[in-house]
Amino acid sequence: MSVQLPDEKPEALVFKYTLEVSPQKLWRALTIREFRARWLPDLAESEPEEEATILEKQISYKMREKVPPFLETQVTFRIADNDDGTAMLTIIHQLTDARIRQQRDAANSNHVPMMMAA
Repeated sequence: MSVQLPDEKPEALVFKYTLEVSPQKLWRALTIREFRARWLPDLAESEPEEEATILEKQISYKMREKVPPFLETQVTFRIADNDDGTAMLTIIHQLTDARIRQQRDAANSNHVPMMMAA
């Protein structure tokens, strides 16, 4: 078990599932909008933009929250074949919003802000 310090931020949330469907059927569920809306209603509501695809193996969607602060994330679905004909689904959810990645000085850093001269 690893311990995460309070100031550390995880790079991504990773979930792995073994599903009793063929990888081809799972691929269709992830890539056809009508199927995706039934299977993943929250993703469908976010009006995702498709970002990257490796045919029948991986698809990524860029999403934006519908409520403030409207953060942007990337959700990647990876499909692998299991020996018994089932599919292994790996979901990687990563916060990609540039506003979160900005480093800010602490309020008590004793750092005097200076403006750059023209």
